[in-house]
Amino acid sequence: MDLHGKRVAVLAENFYEDLELWYPVLRLREAGADVEIVAPEAGKTYTSKHGYPAQSELAAASATGSEFDAVIVPGGYAPDHMRRHKSIVAAICHAGWMLASANVIRGKTITCVPAIKDDMVNAGATVVDREVVRDGNIVTSRTPMDLPAFCRTIIEAMAEAPVRA
Repeated sequence: MDLHGKRVAVLAENFYEDLELWYPVLRLREAGADVEIVAPEAGKTYTSKHGYPAQSELAAASATGSEFDAVIVPGGYAPDHMRRHKSIVAAICHAGWMLASANVIRGKTITCVPAIKDDMVNAGATVVDREVVRDGNIVTSRTPMDLPAFCRTIIEAMAEAPVRA
């Protein structure tokens, strides 16, 4: 599917899960989307759990939701660091923490890594054990093994949406 004209923010913070950041970045760029790595500070290098670097292109405080067609939150330990920044509000693995902190999953059906299931239920979500769940404009997955289904579903959802003016 062609995602030319679509913009995606992929959030980064230290200790992100390598595959959960880079697989969507590369797959969505391959589909034609303009993908930017957004982090607390622009131009800073953030390091994954395994030491892989990601250079941020845009500071979260400078980003607005209306300029992006999708926001992807990789898991790892990064979401715990990200949610401490008030300026940062599709999630995989532990990234569900960001959705809970942003208060956007109440009444939604999602999936997540089992370690945060209680947090998601306490935030008002119905949690199911599937490789990917799409509830409206929220797409969630459990682990890096789910990345193919996660990216396929994001691409399908973005292709359905009109290009921003």
